[in-house]
Amino acid sequence: MRHQLLAEAARLLGDADDAEDAVQETVLKLWSIRSRLGEYRSADGLAVVIVRRLSLNRMRRAAMIAMPELSDERTPETELISAEEIKRLEELFLSLPDMQQAVLRMKHIDGLEVTEIARMTGATTESVRQNLSRARRNILKMFRL
Repeated sequence: MRHQLLAEAARLLGDADDAEDAVQETVLKLWSIRSRLGEYRSADGLAVVIVRRLSLNRMRRAAMIAMPELSDERTPETELISAEEIKRLEELFLSLPDMQQAVLRMKHIDGLEVTEIARMTGATTESVRQNLSRARRNILKMFRL
């Protein structure tokens, strides 16, 4: 099975050393779930899927590392755009119903958990989640207009 996994990883990664690393990671993952391998139709098929996913993850990480850094240079134009976007978001936030404003502020600005927000507002956790969801949807919908 090792030769098949190595060939699959090498085909995807194009590098023998990276392929070897992916196969070793696959073997470790299989070893860690060895007691549950009987639950799968085919351990060989599972191994191939794992090595593919690990190889693709390696490719994604390599692509992200190779991406050029975006410039953080502030220009008058970017400052103006940022200021306009902040003003627009503030207006959108203030247009939300009071409860949606409150839970959104508590969650994303104050960093509180849903259970804490529910306790503080006297609402159920489900109600808090619904209000958060509605607030996010409303802002997204209004921001796209």
